[in-house]
Amino acid sequence: MNHDSYTDAYIAGILAEFRTIAMIGASANTNRPSYFAMKYLLGKGYRVVPINPGLAGQEILGQRVCASLAEVPGQVDIVDIFRNSAAALQVTREVIRLKDALSIKVIWMQLGVRNDEAAAEAEAAGLKVVMNRCPKIEYGRLSGEIGWAGVNAGMISAKRPLLSGRGVQNHVIARKRP
Repeated sequence: MNHDSYTDAYIAGILAEFRTIAMIGASANTNRPSYFAMKYLLGKGYRVVPINPGLAGQEILGQRVCASLAEVPGQVDIVDIFRNSAAALQVTREVIRLKDALSIKVIWMQLGVRNDEAAAEAEAAGLKVVMNRCPKIEYGRLSGEIGWAGVNAGMISAKRPLLSGRGVQNHVIARKRP
């Protein structure tokens, strides 16, 4: 797969189908991007499991922090990597080792995080990969919500956005039907 760009359908499909995210490198610091990405995704109905060995056993936004991916209770759909590009390979190898036990489907590397070797290994193991993107930003862009906030999303449409039922400023991405 070409990881220089992704189709909107590819990103929207991942965000609509997969609803449980393990966030590697989650922070309790309210000024950190991982904190507000986690807050946003929780607000959109995702289950987000924070992973941070330094905060293990504590809570971030009401969610219990796990020390490692291996400690996550239940299944995980997406592993969101809030670590640097060099660390992404080690995290990816752990994901591959645990993918069957945790039912992992996607490795998502945050903005500024790209590791082509990790992507190749993940895809060879049957995982979907997204690099150098933020699920919070992509969700807002694809739902039209980011345009509502005055940001040019690069899309012109007369199509009405899907609303969550919590007000006109809370848009959603259509979920796939089983």
